[in-house]
Amino acid sequence: MVERKADAADKTSLDVLVAGAGYVGLAAAVSLKQARPSLAVAIVDAAPAGVWQKDGRASAIAAAACRMLEQLGVWDEIALEAQAITEMIITDSRAADPVRPVFLTFDGEVAPGEPFAHMVANRVLNGALRRRAEKLGIDIIEGMAVSAFDTNGAGISVHLADGAALKARLLIAADGVNSKLRDMAGIKTVKWEYGQSGIVCTVAHERPHNGRAEEHFLPAGPFATLPLKPDKDGTNRSSIVWVERTEDAKKLVDGDEFVFEHELEQRFGLKLGEIRVADKPRAWPLGLTLARAFVAPRIALAGDAAHGIHPIAGQGLNLGFKDVAALAEVLVEADRLGRDIGALDVLERYQQWRRFDTLQMGVTTDVLNRLFSNDIGPLRAVRDVGLGLVERMPRLKDFFIRQASGLSGDTPRLLKGEAI
Repeated sequence: MVERKADAADKTSLDVLVAGAGYVGLAAAVSLKQARPSLAVAIVDAAPAGVWQKDGRASAIAAAACRMLEQLGVWDEIALEAQAITEMIITDSRAADPVRPVFLTFDGEVAPGEPFAHMVANRVLNGALRRRAEKLGIDIIEGMAVSAFDTNGAGISVHLADGAALKARLLIAADGVNSKLRDMAGIKTVKWEYGQSGIVCTVAHERPHNGRAEEHFLPAGPFATLPLKPDKDGTNRSSIVWVERTEDAKKLVDGDEFVFEHELEQRFGLKLGEIRVADKPRAWPLGLTLARAFVAPRIALAGDAAHGIHPIAGQGLNLGFKDVAALAEVLVEADRLGRDIGALDVLERYQQWRRFDTLQMGVTTDVLNRLFSNDIGPLRAVRDVGLGLVERMPRLKDFFIRQASGLSGDTPRLLKGEAI
């Protein structure tokens, strides 16, 4: 069933059409409409209406992204359900090891009183951005895929699955790592699979986590424990991102619940008391996907449509928000100067801004995964020495915190908490 929150399909002309109503697509639309109310902005999404409310996952929102969300007028609502990460520890061991020595610890603040990240339920983040989009008058068409598009010198005509057509000056493709719009635009990718899957679930536990996040590097892949805000009943909870070889992950998720909980307990431990799985575990295959170009005539890629990376550093969503902030800044500045926001020379500035940073993060996560997801003795010794050296160098630790918080490099204004 198609839900139309407004008669967007009846509009003959738009300035910007965003394909994808995930948090990246919603943030892109809100950023543009808030900065330039005169722009006609709409969103079209292939997912059925309301499916976003069933997403049980949570995401790590870096400090820079929190600043952007505050600037967009949604952070106060999100913060009520957000859990600050106050500490991060890194270990390197095997699942059966009786002791897991801590090699690296990070204080959770980038500035006094400002945590470097928060954990937020995806449906909370998505819901807040949707309500903000509605308040700004952004039309949303749900349950409707883009079937084709064609460009001309002045704009782009986007054809929807129901036969309707929309005209715009720019189409922003925020339709995920398997982006159909990217393929339609003829943009090639660099892509490979890791033979790993990420198991995601929520775990309830007896004792509070006190905002502490942990990442255990195990031979099959990292096992991350990320703190969540207690539920309405006061139950202590954490989000788990558990990387295993794909065939093992499938057996764990599809198999006996007792076996799953036993394997989970081996990795989670009993430091927080008794644990239980609070929702149905799900697994997603992991790989690296990097678009060879971020733009094409009248089209800009953002979020996972431009880059899908390994979750080992927890930066996938934050890279997407950085795309949004950079693209919005470029487009708003162009519009203020009276330039065509869909012109290729305007979009090229966005591409130049984001491609190197994305490539760098993709390569970094790829190397980290290959370095830590193995049980080669000499390699383990080298990486553990490296972690120990970082632990003893405060300035280097501060650098990594700035990187993780999204506040390093050429940072767009929205990520600094500034208006565009």
